Order: sequence, then structure tokens, then C-alpha cells
Amino acid sequence: MEILSLIEALEDIAEKGLPVPFSGKSIVDTQEILDIIQEIRLKLPEDLKQAMWVKDERQRILLEAQKEANGIIKEAENKIASLVDENEISKKAYEQASEIIASAKKNAREIRLGTKEYADEILANVEKIIQETLDVIHSNREELRK
Repeated sequence: MEILSLIEALEDIAEKGLPVPFSGKSIVDTQEILDIIQEIRLKLPEDLKQAMWVKDERQRILLEAQKEANGIIKEAENKIASLVDENEISKKAYEQASEIIASAKKNAREIRLGTKEYADEILANVEKIIQETLDVIHSNREELRK
């Protein structure tokens, strides 16, 4: 992620600053810091777009899984309807249909849960990056005010 490398560059600048004796502070190149902050501002929308894409992709996957589950259920129902007339075959068809339906529902549920977890992880990472960036910016602004 490019934002992380920009944050690392900010950290490098802070670490390489000339120390001011007896103050615990450093002198840094303000313009260089402002340039990096500007780059971060420009890159943030890309990360937000990526997070939205993940959200949209998750929704698409959920819809696709639901359609697939519905197709499997309809297929099972059609099999059941065609085999209803024959007693022994009917019993087996009902068993198989029930298994297929249960399996399809289980698969759909697992896919739904997996995509939600994946999307949540991605959004949590983006949130963490944004928060860290905001913390660095806030810290730098506080430093500049002093």
C-alpha cells in the first residue's frame, strides 16, 4: 500500500531530524513533510475506492451465491416433482432433494459469512490505515503549532 510507504517516509523524516538540545524535539524539513501529507491526501481516495469495491464485490458474491442456491433449490424441486409418481423413487428423491437443499443453504451461508468476514477485514485494515494517518497528521499539526 502506497500510503503505508508515505507514512514510513514521514517517520524517517521525523527520525532524521536534527535534535534540539535539552528539548526532546527535532528540526525537520517542513516542506518535505507537507509534500508527503499532500500525497497521502491524494492517495486516500484510492484506498476508499478500494474499500467500496470490496464492499460491492462482497454484495455481488452474496447475490451470486443466493442465485446459485435458488437455482439448486429449483433444480431439486423439479427433480422432486418429476419423481413424485413413483413411490420408492419418490422417497429417494425427497431425501436427495432435502440433502441438496440443506447443502445449498449451508454453502450459501458459508459463502455469505466468508465474504462478510473478508470485507470486514479489508475495511478494518483501511480504517486502521486512515486512523494511523490521521494520528500522524494530528501529531504533526500539534508539533507545528508548538
